[in-house]
Amino acid sequence: MPDTNSVSATPSTTDMQAIATALAIAKSRQDIDEAMRIYHPDIVLETPPFQAIGRGADEVRAQLGLFFQIFPDYEVVLENSAFAGDEMIGWGRIRVTLTGEFAGRTGNGARAEVPVFIVFRFRDGRCIYESFNFDLASLCRQSGVPADALVA
Repeated sequence: MPDTNSVSATPSTTDMQAIATALAIAKSRQDIDEAMRIYHPDIVLETPPFQAIGRGADEVRAQLGLFFQIFPDYEVVLENSAFAGDEMIGWGRIRVTLTGEFAGRTGNGARAEVPVFIVFRFRDGRCIYESFNFDLASLCRQSGVPADALVA
């Protein structure tokens, strides 16, 4: 991660890439504490496929906890990225297994792999906004549950 003591109005693409990569690694390890160190205290985390939004550290910590409970083997691989101002879009794949019961449905135990794109914004050397977007229909089909079962 970049040095958070040197704050610039617009972070460099190198810094944005480093922050997003560190976040991807932390979340792939289901390390909520590390993810929260990377997120800005005023983080907004949106997950449009689940119609979920967390505002601030407490809500985002709870949202990550629920997500990792449902998908304990979550892994993200960012394959490429684009930048504009203080914003980065990264895309690649997520790999997850829907485990246990969620919304009254139980997955088939198969590991799913689906496309993902993530919009990041940065402030003070940290991630202040993340919009986590993936192919919900494909995830549901691979996991053996109807899409409406996974929408919050």
